[in-house]
Amino acid sequence: MAYEFDPKAAAEYITQWLRTYFEENASPDTKAVIGISGGKDSSVTAALCVKALGKDRVIGVLMPQGVQSDINCSELLVNTLGIKHYRINVGQTVETLLGEIGSQVELSRQAKVNTPARIRMATLYAVAACENGRVVNTCNCSEDHVGYSTKFGDAAGDLSPLSHYTVTEVVAIGDELGLPRELTHKVPIDGLSGLTDEENLGFTYADLDRYIRGLDDLSNRPELKEKIDRLNRNNLHKLLPMPYCPYYSQQG
Repeated sequence: MAYEFDPKAAAEYITQWLRTYFEENASPDTKAVIGISGGKDSSVTAALCVKALGKDRVIGVLMPQGVQSDINCSELLVNTLGIKHYRINVGQTVETLLGEIGSQVELSRQAKVNTPARIRMATLYAVAACENGRVVNTCNCSEDHVGYSTKFGDAAGDLSPLSHYTVTEVVAIGDELGLPRELTHKVPIDGLSGLTDEENLGFTYADLDRYIRGLDDLSNRPELKEKIDRLNRNNLHKLLPMPYCPYYSQQG
């Protein structure tokens, strides 16, 4: 079957999935709590939650780390949707925790990159606990495929409406929903190195998305294919449940 993607149908499908989840797994007043970065994923996720639940049941949490140069994008999103929101600056918390850890062990780059994401997720769960909320994950299929997320950070959550949709598809859904283009088409930057996501990965999301959907087998670019496959293999642990040792019984 040829690949086809209908963003209008996808938006309706996700909306109904969200309604069903909250009807079956939560009380009528349970809120959707979403970390708002001002990029495509959080924007589309929040818009779909509003469509599914109504704006009164959606809460956005802006979490700058000190001064965030593009915080206006997050503000644009919550104002466009008209949702209740909080701004909780995690900068001092990150600095204090990394300082304490760094006083006893040499901080690695990985620790510096991933710790803020995990503190943000802890913040979302604290807000959810105060607001009778469920934390909505905002990851997409493309980033998950190559591990471009932080385990127990932005990769966490209670439900994940976009995890089977590629970057290209998420952007198309956002356009279908009428979100501001400066949000849905915003070039993602990691916030640490100043590089874009694509520069860090070494390939474009367009190439990755076509590979994921079987539109290009990358047979003419074997090095790129191997890199994507290697990233996927190395990061499967982020997508799978935690392995557990089964109960030992002498009865067999």
